[in-house]
Parts: sequence; C-alpha cells; structure tokens
Amino acid sequence: MRCLVLGGGGFLGAHLVSKLLAAGHQVVSYGRHASYQNLISEGLDISCVTGDFSTENRWNEMLEGVQVCYHLISTTHPKSSNLDPIADVSGNVLGTLRLLEAARNYSVRIVFTSSGGTVYGLVDDGLISEKHSTNPLCSYGITKLSIEKYLRLYNELHGVKSIILRIANAYGEGQRIDSPQGAVAVFMGRVLRGHTIDLWGDGSVVRDYVYVKDIVNAMLFASEYGGRSSIFNIGSGVGTSLEELLHLIERVTGQEADVVHHPSRGFDVPVNVLDIQKARDELGWIPQTSLLDGLRNSEKWMRRQLSISES
Repeated sequence: MRCLVLGGGGFLGAHLVSKLLAAGHQVVSYGRHASYQNLISEGLDISCVTGDFSTENRWNEMLEGVQVCYHLISTTHPKSSNLDPIADVSGNVLGTLRLLEAARNYSVRIVFTSSGGTVYGLVDDGLISEKHSTNPLCSYGITKLSIEKYLRLYNELHGVKSIILRIANAYGEGQRIDSPQGAVAVFMGRVLRGHTIDLWGDGSVVRDYVYVKDIVNAMLFASEYGGRSSIFNIGSGVGTSLEELLHLIERVTGQEADVVHHPSRGFDVPVNVLDIQKARDELGWIPQTSLLDGLRNSEKWMRRQLSISES
C-alpha cells in the first residue's frame, strides 16, 4: 500500500513512518523538514517531499497512487494559537482545504489527527465521549474542529473518505523536550538536567496521557476501518493530574523535581479524560502501554539523547 504521511518528520509522524515501512508499505513523507537519509540508504521504500503546508499546491502530484493519507500536520500549538488566530486558520484550515480539493480526484482515505485535549473545551467531571459538545477555548481547538467539519463536508459532497482521531496527550520516545507542549517530555527533560519546572496552577489539572506507539496502532486500525463512524477518541481513558505525573517522573528518574508555580492559564481546562469505548468496540483498538511503562521507555530514550547515565 502507498501511504502519504503529512508531518512525517514530526514526533508522531516519525513513529508512524517507521511502522509503515516495517510493514512493507510504500511511504511518502511530507513536511518542512523531511530527513530520512538513513532509511533511504537501507533500501526502504520511502520518498521525502519538503514544503510549506500552508501554501502547498502540489497535492495532485503527491496523491497519485496513494491509498491512505495520514494528516498529522499542525502549524501551531494550543499555547501560541490564540496569539495569532489568523495564521492558525490560514496555515491549517486553508492548507487542508487545498489538500481536500485535490483529494476529490483520487480514491484516497484521510486519517486526521484532531485534538481530544482541546476540541471539547470545559467539561464536567467524568469521561468525555465523542457525543460531548465541542466548545474549544483556544484557536488551536477551533481549527482542529473546523478541519473535522470540512472533512465531513467533503465526504458528503464528494465522497472523500476520512477518519478523525481525537487524540489525548501524546508522549513517548522522540518527543521534544524544548517544545511548548508535551508535559511528559518537558518535565522529564528538566528533571533529568536538574532544571526548574514551570507549573501553571496548583498541579490539580487532570489530563489523559497516551503512549505514542499506541497512537500509531490506532492510526493503522483507522486506515483499515470499514464501519460507518468517522470520529474516535484515542487516549488511555485514565486521568492523571500534573502533580501525580511529576511524582511518577520522580519515581522513574530517581530525581526530585524543582517546581516553580505560576498562575493558571485561561485555556487550561481543569479536567480532560477521554472515553475510548467506541474505539475499543468499533476499531478493535486498545492501548497496550501503561503510563508507568511508557514513562520508563521515555526515560531510557531521553537519557541516551542527553548522554546522562542511569542513577
């Protein structure tokens, strides 16, 4: 099968590309920085295209012969999106519309990674199902939701097939420790280097953390799904507060976290934990990695990257 991975050089994309290649698929990786020379030198069937998603116009060329397009690209982060919502919309929504216009001419399925952490907005305590109302508190969530709506529209009007995965807080090997998002990597990286951690609020904010390899498996399940549903939550189904996460990181690393508290941010909803029953029932997908095991895997990888010996 020929696959196009948009954002193949990113955190999720790199894991997906490796999984697809291991399964014997042909892969085209697209992004601002597409560097897979090591894989190409190994004779694996991958080609890389570099470009700017917000202005890209070569979709007809890239979609030729592609059965599945994995849309993992986002040009903004939740934290920065409200600072320039115009750039958020032009970079993500308009870029996706150009892709969809071209997709009308091909028999391609699109697997889109939306954001379970931002599209729902404020919720009551309890698990969030796909039927929950969507009231994002940041432009990032609004653009994700807008893209979801356009995917549904193009399916109704033009038969462009798509599956939407609303993903919880991803973490795992390869996640940047200097990114504006990704609490696990940022916190663990700072603990391992003995740096202070900036914590917004009192640590009671609860999130759903899902391991990167489990997410990739969900993407593969979605690419083969033949049912009628189009939106699935992908998470662990378990809530963990930031304070609990820090304690787990301290346990895994054997080092104490130096925390500096700051006032809460307006776009940080108090609780966000996804109900993943629909993905279990219809996709047949179940997360395989506990948070503790995933943190251990992340810690081993991060120590190698930082050249820090085990304590």
